[in-house]
Amino acid sequence: MTQAHQGGARGWTGARKGVLSRLRFTSLRLRLVVVFGLVALTAAVSASAIAYWLNREAVLTRTQDAVLRDFEQEMQNRAAALPERPTQDELQHTAGQMAGSDQRFSVLLVGRDTAGRTVYGSSGGLSGFSLGDVPVSLRTAVNKAQKVDAGNKQPYHLYWQRIVDHDTPYLVAGTRVIGGGPTGYMLKSLEPEAKDLNSLAWSLGIATGLALIGSALLAQAAATTVLKPVQRLGAAARRLGEGKLDTRLRVSGTDELADLSRTFNNAAEALEKRVADMAARDEASRRFVADMSHELRTPLTAITAVTEVLEEELEAETGSMDPMIEPAVRLVVSETRRLNDLVENLMEVTRFDAGTARLVLDDVDLADQITACIDARAWLDAVELDAERGLHARLDPRRLDVILANLIGNALKHGGSPVRVSVREADDSIVIEVQDHGPGIPEDVLPHVFDRFYKASASRPRSEGSGLGLSIALENAHIHGGEITAANSPDSGAVFTLRLPRGTSPAEEQPAEDGLRPESDTSRPQGEDSKGDA
Repeated sequence: MTQAHQGGARGWTGARKGVLSRLRFTSLRLRLVVVFGLVALTAAVSASAIAYWLNREAVLTRTQDAVLRDFEQEMQNRAAALPERPTQDELQHTAGQMAGSDQRFSVLLVGRDTAGRTVYGSSGGLSGFSLGDVPVSLRTAVNKAQKVDAGNKQPYHLYWQRIVDHDTPYLVAGTRVIGGGPTGYMLKSLEPEAKDLNSLAWSLGIATGLALIGSALLAQAAATTVLKPVQRLGAAARRLGEGKLDTRLRVSGTDELADLSRTFNNAAEALEKRVADMAARDEASRRFVADMSHELRTPLTAITAVTEVLEEELEAETGSMDPMIEPAVRLVVSETRRLNDLVENLMEVTRFDAGTARLVLDDVDLADQITACIDARAWLDAVELDAERGLHARLDPRRLDVILANLIGNALKHGGSPVRVSVREADDSIVIEVQDHGPGIPEDVLPHVFDRFYKASASRPRSEGSGLGLSIALENAHIHGGEITAANSPDSGAVFTLRLPRGTSPAEEQPAEDGLRPESDTSRPQGEDSKGDA
């Protein structure tokens, strides 16, 4: 497939997904169209049903009244003129005359001749309208004599009924001649009226469909008018969530949507100002820490030199040191070293916060690197290493050394030996696990072990750790694109798991900015910390 065809296919797929997303069932646009359609459908169907019913009754009643009136008139004029005992020929002739009226109905006359036999006369001949076409209930009602009283002056009346024969509607009526004579029945086809009503039903159905389509188009137009500002608001909110705090909406009109747009703009403006203030304060805070750490380095250098001399005097065992001040000197040496480590840690944290920390990548044999880290700190007797030689990864050796020193140092201090360090491959990453045999990490401490300056025990505020070591180890893992997790082993002790990609993208270390000095290589782990003083 050519690139142009691929681009066209992708464009068509994107357009289809856009339409489907706008028409998904949970879409407000679709729900608005559906509601409009249901309202229009209900109104149109109701109106059509009422119109059809009214027209149907009007058409049938008008036709029925005209036919019954004509039939009754013919019975009075022609059937009443027959003798009381007519012959079949007379009935046949009269039925034919009655059927020739304006309404064009079929007629059946039933009487008795002089011999007392029942004779029939049908306008359609022997194969025409017969007594079997008349419902029994109608014949019974026609031949039943009613009681004559003040409210009913005649014993016999005209009765009618609508029937359907072979899907064709008919009007059937019957009556007897007052004063004696034949009984007459009439059959009138209502097929023309049914066709007219079917045409009316089709017209009303088409009108209902057009009303439904019109309501859908109207709903679409209304949805576009109403939802377009909402969509712009949603897009602006997404841009705002992406960090584009200068996002604003164009406000037009005085309706509720315009008020919503103004409210959004005011909120975005306030948020932008608040974030700018917080960023300025954060930047000032980082610069203060960096400047403070940098300024502390100069006096610390001199103090460190003096404490090294004092430490040499203590270790010389020449007796020149006054026993009364020896504890104080040892305290000064220890606290000076601790202060120096804290300043180095603060400088490292500041580099991470400022984004000036860089990787100096090299091809590292993990087994050799871990062995060198353990050997440099004289931990060979307390650490068990489970790593095959020849497993390489492209990493920053110094930062990996910092991570390992912190994790192994914590395990030795608070987990107890032997500490087991294992290395394995997992897909495209390297997994290093550091497991101790101590009591493990309390469950309430686990979520905070990588927090800065977190102290698991408030009763030991002056513990050897500064609370920055594990935080610095985690940042070093992150800058490699990796992660560190802490958990408790089902057997005993804590397990720290370091995951690092085998092929971190190269990023040469650059000179630090904002007055921060570049990191210095040291065999001493920066921020070496403990689980208890995380």
